[in-house]
Amino acid sequence: MADSLLNNSTAESSAGSPSERLGWMFLSMAVLTFFLMALGSTTRVMNAGLSCPDWPLCYGELVPAQQMNLQVFLEWFHRLVASSIGFLMIALTGMTLFWRKQIPRWVPVAAGLCLLLVIAQGILGGLTVTQLLRFDIVTAHLATGLMFFSCLLGIGAALVTYQGTGVVGRLSWLGMAAVGCVYGQSILGGVVASRWAAHQCLGGSRLCSVMYSHFAGVVPAVFSVVVLVVLAMRTAALHPRLRMLTQIMTLLLGLQVVLGVSTLRLHLQVVALTVAHQAIGAALLGSLVLFTVWAWRDGREPGGDHRSQDLNIGTNL
Repeated sequence: MADSLLNNSTAESSAGSPSERLGWMFLSMAVLTFFLMALGSTTRVMNAGLSCPDWPLCYGELVPAQQMNLQVFLEWFHRLVASSIGFLMIALTGMTLFWRKQIPRWVPVAAGLCLLLVIAQGILGGLTVTQLLRFDIVTAHLATGLMFFSCLLGIGAALVTYQGTGVVGRLSWLGMAAVGCVYGQSILGGVVASRWAAHQCLGGSRLCSVMYSHFAGVVPAVFSVVVLVVLAMRTAALHPRLRMLTQIMTLLLGLQVVLGVSTLRLHLQVVALTVAHQAIGAALLGSLVLFTVWAWRDGREPGGDHRSQDLNIGTNL
């Protein structure tokens, strides 16, 4: 009873701490980044990537009112959201420096790395326009965006309050392997999309090897997630947060397989299905990142407020 009251008191006292606030800010940024990636996917599928022929302005203006149509709006709005995330990341990095004495020492460093990823993402975004959607640059743009998204989730999950049960075993390592497999499969999907390999293979039997590589990547990605889900479901007394993520991952994996088959059968003619396929893939990756970080925290010091313990470690170094 006393231990329960102590844990509740600790959780309440940490609710308004700088680490807790920053954790939710990083998670909120991740949600905004997810929206940006979905918007970018829509822009690509709608062939709007070059609707603004110049960069960073659009037709030499901040708001190209005279040239505005659906395609121009998609590209312009994508740039607007991306720029907003860049400025928000600068502000968030500044906040980690302001609170550096009250948070783990690794947080400002991690925030700085995220800021570098945003800068790299902006440069790659500009190059996609100036280099006329060159497939390797478009793929690198996607890879950097997914990395930034994953880092935001990882930092946020490491900072928010979490009390483990100590029963995760090797689930954190399995989660890490699944993250790597799904991230790699997402990059393969990006190569297929940036080279329009599916369209060319189905229409003229060209670049089929590129599309088949994406098909082959399904095997390790699905296998790693299925193994993780099955073992997590068989783990007694698993933390409710991890159990909920296990259920979410099961649903997302099923949806992703159905969407992948549907988009192929319909020859990628339905824009909503193609965008949903890429968005669900990013959501699955994000769920795996959250699961892995919380499982790792669970395995380190079960039964305690890991956020506050990490905070003490960070400030005493």
